[in-house]
Amino acid sequence: MSGLTAEQAEELFPDEVVTTARTRLVSVPGLPGRVALITLDNGHDHTRPSTFGPQSLVSLAAAFDEAAAASPVAIAVTGKPFVFAVGADLTAVEGASAREQALVIGRLGHEVFRRFTDSPVPTFAFVNGAVMGGGLELALSCHYRTLASNAAAIALPEVFLGLFPGWGGTQLLPNLIGPDAAVTVIFENALNQNRMLKPAQALELGIADVLLDSADYLEQSLLWLASVVRGEVVPARREIDRGPAWDAAVARARAIVEGRTKGASPGALKALELLELARSGDLDAGYAAETEALADVVMSDELRAGLYSFNLVQKRAKRPAGAPDRSLARKVTKVGVVGAGLMASQMALLFARRLEVPVVLTDVDQARLDKGVGYVHGEVDKLLGKRRVSPDQANRLKALVTGSLDKAAFADADFVIEAVFEDLDVKRGVFAEVERFVSPEAVLATNTSSLSVTDMAAGLRHPERVVGFHFFNPVAVMPLLEVVRAERTDDATLATAFAVGKQLKKSAVLVKDAPAFVVNRLLTRFMGEVVKSIDEGTPFEVADRATESLGLPMSPLVLLQLVGAPVALHVAETMHGAFPDRFGVSENMKAFVAAGKNAVWQWDSSGRQTVDPEVQRLWRFGDQPLTGEEVRARALEALAEEIRLMLDEGVVAEAQDIDLCMILGAGWPFWLGGITPYLDRSGVSEKVTGKRFLAPGVASLPA
Repeated sequence: MSGLTAEQAEELFPDEVVTTARTRLVSVPGLPGRVALITLDNGHDHTRPSTFGPQSLVSLAAAFDEAAAASPVAIAVTGKPFVFAVGADLTAVEGASAREQALVIGRLGHEVFRRFTDSPVPTFAFVNGAVMGGGLELALSCHYRTLASNAAAIALPEVFLGLFPGWGGTQLLPNLIGPDAAVTVIFENALNQNRMLKPAQALELGIADVLLDSADYLEQSLLWLASVVRGEVVPARREIDRGPAWDAAVARARAIVEGRTKGASPGALKALELLELARSGDLDAGYAAETEALADVVMSDELRAGLYSFNLVQKRAKRPAGAPDRSLARKVTKVGVVGAGLMASQMALLFARRLEVPVVLTDVDQARLDKGVGYVHGEVDKLLGKRRVSPDQANRLKALVTGSLDKAAFADADFVIEAVFEDLDVKRGVFAEVERFVSPEAVLATNTSSLSVTDMAAGLRHPERVVGFHFFNPVAVMPLLEVVRAERTDDATLATAFAVGKQLKKSAVLVKDAPAFVVNRLLTRFMGEVVKSIDEGTPFEVADRATESLGLPMSPLVLLQLVGAPVALHVAETMHGAFPDRFGVSENMKAFVAAGKNAVWQWDSSGRQTVDPEVQRLWRFGDQPLTGEEVRARALEALAEEIRLMLDEGVVAEAQDIDLCMILGAGWPFWLGGITPYLDRSGVSEKVTGKRFLAPGVASLPA
């Protein structure tokens, strides 16, 4: 081993939450000797899963030594209830201030886990619950794996964080399940919003050898182990094609990485290199390369930004800055939704599923109402078809969602949200009408994306119960909820909004009532600069590819198509009204929308992207084209300026909230840290505003 003692590990990384490994000997019927069973436990319940830092790895090594010394017929490792292990202790990674410390982490993990691989007696992983990252790499290091049928969160999520599986995952997985299946787990799932595997999928891929019922999982696992040791069961192993199939898998991984990250994530690029290296099946060379690559990535600003993002999503999102005391929240037993369009119908379904209370929609005519309720019922049928809900649950959900042309149906509603046309007078009229029927304590929420909530509440008898409740599309998928406090919104209303947001499983961020709030304000400024450059003469292709190196989920013009050109134009006009010196309204965009156009790009049958000829003819270009570098610089400098102004205005509490909104509401990648860490490390923040948004070391390498 590396010679690291428990004392040295504690001195290096004193803040580690230690996962202790304990060994006991178990007798199993039909075996001539005993099984050494190692249990991983960090001393917390399942809400804090076990992780591996240096002290934890030293404990696991000692447990393995104790197990091996007992001359068992087999060695098995399992976890505490509902959790096997979920990877490296990221505080240890964050705490690494020198490359040598990162090398220690990499070497130690390899050395300890490899004991299970090189063991002369068979080793088994009894995966009894959540297993991710380093936890899955430990399981892969064992000779055999059982999996509980109720295990949740099965994944190698490292590439999503800007890292890569660095304790054997890039070498072991493709040589166990084949390179193409490994690409699905390491690259495709991780870069698709960190998609998890279900137990049946893990079994089908070959990650697990057998799926066992959770009721008596340990007993069944030990009996299965005995059948393997006795030679009665020989788990199948795939024949690995190291020729054309491996080439095809690497090509697919490269296409995924290019498509999702545009080469901006060092972790994903390293994972590609290591996948190619795994073709040889040489663990000595593969593990050495993983360790060196791990040290390179750990000592990069991109990874530190990724870990910063992870902490925002896992910690800050759960404790929203500025939210009032939860005890002030009122109980919600019925929800009203004004409008029955697509967004309103999506919200109605979400409220019914998460709150399990009656939801009633209203609209101006029966046809629209029937369409909205029909949409909800249709989506419930889809959930039933996918076995996401039972027949009983489906019937209950359908019964909960109803429609009415009369807003008197809101009389006993505690929470009413409007999702009507984005026009201030229309929304004011809706609230004035609703207020005639609801109790004085009922919360009136607006899903407006850009209008003033304060102006919307003006003239009501109880403006203090009006709050912004801004979802992102699609409602069921996007995790961000901007909760907007108007000038007279009281704490009880705000607390209720946050409580409802939590029940909806959304991450809520408190936002001041300012034009377009956070995400739409920044995206409008960002896209506005790109469109302005096109108006001045920059070709569509050059402008749209200018920000490609950031690794954003989509280019500006593709985002414009997704949002909808009429919506984007409306928000731009709203922002121009508020801040005419910084937000312009493109005459070309007006003509574009007036012509009924929504997309600049079109794709032919082979997938080749070209400019729609009609759009090319429609657009009036200037004679001052910019280079891609100039477009990117302009867009980034505009973002830095706008963020500083938003912070000075108190739109959110801190820059961290800006980043959280951009990650959860716009899908901006972890390795950017949202946006402010990138602006800091690229020097844009100081160039534009004279100072950084974050202190050195917060989302970057220690100063």
